[in-house]
Amino acid sequence: MGESSVSRRDFIKASAVSVAAMGMAGRAYAAGSDTVRVGIIGCGGQGTRDLVSCVKSSPGVEIAAMGDLFADRLAESVDKLTKEVPDAFKATPDRRFVGWDAYKKVLQTDVHVVVLTAPPHWRAQHLQAAIEAGKHVFMEKPGGVDPKGIRSVIQTSELARQKNLSIVAGTQRRHSKKYQEIIRRIHDGQIGRIVAAQAYWNGGDMLGYWKWWDKENLSDMEWQCRSWPWFTWTSGDHIVEQHVHNLDVINWALQGHPEQCMGMGGRAVRTLGNIYDHFAVEFEYAGGVRVASMCRQINGSADRIAERVVGTKGVADVDRGVILGENPFQYEGPDPDHYVQEMADLIASVREGKPINEGRNVAESTMNAIMGRMSAYTGRALKWDWAMNASKLDLTPPKYDWIDLPVDPVATPGKTQLI
Repeated sequence: MGESSVSRRDFIKASAVSVAAMGMAGRAYAAGSDTVRVGIIGCGGQGTRDLVSCVKSSPGVEIAAMGDLFADRLAESVDKLTKEVPDAFKATPDRRFVGWDAYKKVLQTDVHVVVLTAPPHWRAQHLQAAIEAGKHVFMEKPGGVDPKGIRSVIQTSELARQKNLSIVAGTQRRHSKKYQEIIRRIHDGQIGRIVAAQAYWNGGDMLGYWKWWDKENLSDMEWQCRSWPWFTWTSGDHIVEQHVHNLDVINWALQGHPEQCMGMGGRAVRTLGNIYDHFAVEFEYAGGVRVASMCRQINGSADRIAERVVGTKGVADVDRGVILGENPFQYEGPDPDHYVQEMADLIASVREGKPINEGRNVAESTMNAIMGRMSAYTGRALKWDWAMNASKLDLTPPKYDWIDLPVDPVATPGKTQLI
């Protein structure tokens, strides 16, 4: 992966922790015990599913602490977990926390691993707090919603490396045996020199998957936090929240991030929140390799969720496990549930003292998506170096409280400013 100027510049100097002390953090896992205690920050549907996958991934995993902004969301998660993984559920009422500071209270407990599944806006904040607290981390994708958050995730990932702590990201395709084999063959040159690629997440509206909350008597802040998938500041828009999966595969295959991009998008049918329902972005990588990226959330339209890499000797349909051309190949081996496998890999890294650090990968793939959104929102082409290092875009609200928070207007290309 290419290095940005954010990466290691004066980073160690910024930390007050000695190298020796940081080295101990990776050994915080309970010696003499096979039990791994897991906490969660963000108890919505995805977080609850991730906890179930974590328990199923390895024996000896216990759910030991929980935190969420909303009491009802935490209670719903408790109800599901006590039914689905009752033997592993150990989060007694005094270890269930609610409110803006719930994440801090989870991190003050004796958990070894924390699962970060709050809405994407909070990813950088929660990751930094977790690593500073000496916890191993599973963080859902994406890595943030704006360049400021991405810079923070990259810095925190470097701190995790110094402290020998694992960060596994929810870009679970990297834990698929099928994907790993096809990417290995791409890197070995079996499709020749890469000349182009395509990435797609064209599917239906996610309203049936995520709940939209009517505002009624809710404050602006509560309404937007509960309905987070449909607001840019909370979700990053669906190109960031969802399409990051496919963009991550492209970065993985091309072993780097794009140098520049130009995108477009809009709202053809969507009426909820202020996000778009379709994007198309062209990313340009080193050597002039161009990647066509599409994502859409519109019902009744053709679906395609895929990644395709084109070389001088063949084509790899990565999602299908197929290579066509001079060196044809079809993956027919085992491919365990990726959601369970990513958790198994994390738990094994904790037990074996061999940290995995995917923080920078997911940060850079998320930055792909943020760049594409910024280009589509403004109608401007932009370069990676400017977006990563010079953009001042920061979607943080004035404060975290139940405040009035007017919804930003839907972006208008040619009028919305590039910040």
